[in-house]
Amino acid sequence: MTDQSQASESTHSEEERAAERRLRRVAGPVLLWGLGVGSVISGEFFGWNFGLNAGGWGGLLIATAIMATLYSTMMMSIAEMSTAMPVAGGPYAFARRAMGKTGGYVTGLAVVMEYVLAPAVIAVGIGGYVADFLPLPPFLVALVAYAIFIGINLLGVKESLQTLLVITVISVIVLIVWGLAMAPNFSVDNLLNIPPDDGNSRFLPFGFFGILAALPAAGWFYLAIEDVPLAAEETADPANDLPKGMLLAMGSLVAFSMISLFIGPGSAGSEALATSGNPLPQAADDVYGRNWIYWLTTVVGLTGLIASFFSIIYAYSRQIFSLSRAGYLPTWLSRTNDRKAPHWALIVPGIIGFATIQVIDFFNTMGVPEGEEPEIATGDLLIQIAVFAALISYVMMMVSHFILRSTEPDMERPYRTPGAPVTPAIALVLSVLAMFSTVFYAPQAAFMVGGVIMFYLLGLAYYWFYSRHHLVADAPEEEFALISEAEEEVE
Repeated sequence: MTDQSQASESTHSEEERAAERRLRRVAGPVLLWGLGVGSVISGEFFGWNFGLNAGGWGGLLIATAIMATLYSTMMMSIAEMSTAMPVAGGPYAFARRAMGKTGGYVTGLAVVMEYVLAPAVIAVGIGGYVADFLPLPPFLVALVAYAIFIGINLLGVKESLQTLLVITVISVIVLIVWGLAMAPNFSVDNLLNIPPDDGNSRFLPFGFFGILAALPAAGWFYLAIEDVPLAAEETADPANDLPKGMLLAMGSLVAFSMISLFIGPGSAGSEALATSGNPLPQAADDVYGRNWIYWLTTVVGLTGLIASFFSIIYAYSRQIFSLSRAGYLPTWLSRTNDRKAPHWALIVPGIIGFATIQVIDFFNTMGVPEGEEPEIATGDLLIQIAVFAALISYVMMMVSHFILRSTEPDMERPYRTPGAPVTPAIALVLSVLAMFSTVFYAPQAAFMVGGVIMFYLLGLAYYWFYSRHHLVADAPEEEFALISEAEEEVE
């Protein structure tokens, strides 16, 4: 074979590889808003209420203010990096450019773990909502949910994001209608009806440490909003559309979280909702019985959980696609189907997430008599570990922001973080604080976080001993970093 034919064959092979790993640019600010809000809206329907059990209403209120500040400052910082590096890698791409291959992988692995665990939490929530009106086994509900919404994502990005936008709008309408219907029953006494421990107040029934223990549940109001930059390669105009979609979504979510936090406990009582698997329908049931608002919130309100479930499945597929395309994870995970959807990056994590639910539920209910509930709900434990994994990536992203501002001051930044460097510093400090909150919650939660750390170390070992020696230089995130390194050498 001649050199010319070998070169032609090599070029053809590279073109085939690129075609198998190409995404479509179709998203604008409205679809990005739908992705951001849709990723998180389940947190307004389920999960936040476990913070009442940890810190009482006052503790959850303060914890929510802390986490809202963390996410707002973080999103302004991420908006800068995502417009400067509009690639599907998102957090991994930022850290790769700032801290090299190892820093990029450490960040990307944390995001993957967060996004594989978060749908598992939501699947448990969907099971709780469905179990309230249909006698179906929760594991079956979770399995069906995974199958349906992975299937829709396989249809392609435009179809996925349009479907998500419709589901998200419906869930927002249901949340607002529920809030308006429940508001006339609001009472401050209901907010503060959890009996305090000795020496504590009704506002902080479990004292200062209750605030720290409530941080993960408060974070569930906003967790996964940071997945919007993962759609950068599918955004029509990243420089303008990404900041608009991201910041509008964050502002919307702060408003929505206030509806759940004030109206639910204020109408039905904090004590009644503290361990509920379906807090919004339960509040309606406790106040009105099973009337139209209960059924609206239960049946149609499932769209809130479905929106986040659907959205985060999209997000984990893009982060895994990006890491795989660059060789950090097995490269077959980045292949796309005929509709340019990364099918293996959708299917494999779904299997892992479903298996995680079964494993944690087994350990959580081991030794608990049949018919009785465990001390801590399985969904609550899943929230603890999902938030912990997320916080690792938040710390790494904010460190990346500081490094890039220092080492690449001339990088083109279509959007610049207002208030920097104070803004990313606030996000960094609060992320570190929240990372240790599980210690104040319960031994079971700390044990589960230990399991996350163990798997995280296994992932790092895979990188250190294998994948770092088999990276793909023509992946966009790697190209960004290599160009930067070459420019530094020239200078």
